[in-house]
Amino acid sequence: MKALLALLAVPSLVLPLAGAAYAQPASPLDGDWRGRSDGGSCNAPLDYVLTIEAGIVDGSATDTTAHGPVPNTKHAPPPPPMAGLWQIHGLARPNGDFPLLSVASVTGTNRLEGKLTARSDGGALLVRETGGCRRTARLTR
Repeated sequence: MKALLALLAVPSLVLPLAGAAYAQPASPLDGDWRGRSDGGSCNAPLDYVLTIEAGIVDGSATDTTAHGPVPNTKHAPPPPPMAGLWQIHGLARPNGDFPLLSVASVTGTNRLEGKLTARSDGGALLVRETGGCRRTARLTR
């Protein structure tokens, strides 16, 4: 109890209130980023839309060539649907590479995850898949 009272007596110390929201410092990468990747080894480019706010990355990548289940006229097992939408999350760093996690929006029990590496490259954001199709995208604001 004495320690708490000693902390409260320090005039330059401000204790947070429960449930209070705090503004995060702005990041030089903050803003809306858009771009298209190359097709990579899958020959399927992705359209990226990312938002970075206070260094927090949130966005998606869409494969416009992906298709869902098709009519099965031969009564064979249907092919699995392709991932058409990837949700992307992570923490941006203004210097050097930073990792991003991508998770496919698919139905069923399949959980598809991918890892991305991003970095600031001049006035652009360079995003690369570290596995899978190994696509590379150059995003601009």
